[in-house]
Amino acid sequence: MNKIKTTEPKVLWKLRCKLGEGTLWVKEHNSIYFVDIKKKYFFSLNTKNNKKKKFKVDKEIGFLAHIKNNIFILGLQGELRIQDIKTKKIIKSILIEQGIKLNRINDGKTDPKGNLWFGTMDNLERKIEKGSLYKLDKNLNLTKVDKNYRITNGPAFIDKNNFYHTDSSKKIIYKIKINNQNKIINKKIFKKFLPKDGSPDGMTLDRDKNLWVAHFHGACVSVFNKNAKLIHRINLPAKNITNCTFGGQKNNEIFITSATKGMNRADLQKFRYSGFLFSVKTNSKGILQKKFIIADEKKRSLL
Repeated sequence: MNKIKTTEPKVLWKLRCKLGEGTLWVKEHNSIYFVDIKKKYFFSLNTKNNKKKKFKVDKEIGFLAHIKNNIFILGLQGELRIQDIKTKKIIKSILIEQGIKLNRINDGKTDPKGNLWFGTMDNLERKIEKGSLYKLDKNLNLTKVDKNYRITNGPAFIDKNNFYHTDSSKKIIYKIKINNQNKIINKKIFKKFLPKDGSPDGMTLDRDKNLWVAHFHGACVSVFNKNAKLIHRINLPAKNITNCTFGGQKNNEIFITSATKGMNRADLQKFRYSGFLFSVKTNSKGILQKKFIIADEKKRSLL
């Protein structure tokens, strides 16, 4: 395993996101997608021609997952929505946690088999454990896999049965093992952040199974090996680093979002690039997210 090397961070988009999140590389679009949860936008940047697009939605949005062409699944407050983002046609809506009015969907990723995993959280960010982790399978069946989270983030999949998942409020990254029936058979603390580190936020894995973690209130992305040892750090000129993912033409680029949420005037003067989208090139290669796969023929025909 080679020592990780990274370039200096490059600003890709001076957006001033209140809560930038949800990075997703879509290879066939040559584009990085990401969201601003609080401003109810998602964005795409084509890294070949530098074409930028903004899409307004009607609810707070935590993430996107790609299905095919211009069809995505959007993780919205209280709803998973399958939508053609070009025509704006809503293909299907799946309601989530309708009985918990102050909850919203936060982060979400697909696993190596193309199932969608996502978490919920209390939108007021109170220290109450109302967040849960869910799996949406290829037949659009929804399963609650874990509960009692404050702020869910991740997951990042090692393989189909092992993944990392975070409770940002508790400053803990968990390593979780499930069986083929979606039951947790082992859950342990992988890393607990110290107060000076900020909070673990979004994360991704490289091909060597090192975990790249964004630090909210920590102005960096850290890389931990499978033994939770810090092996690399990317310092950034933004205080609240929220999410990161691999992508680019050679799959050796890390795209990083940030946020201005909760920052005072002094913070904004010190961290003038807060809210921007960054990229960093590295000698590592990433594990790219799979498309969300719909297996049921009748449901697939809707697309």
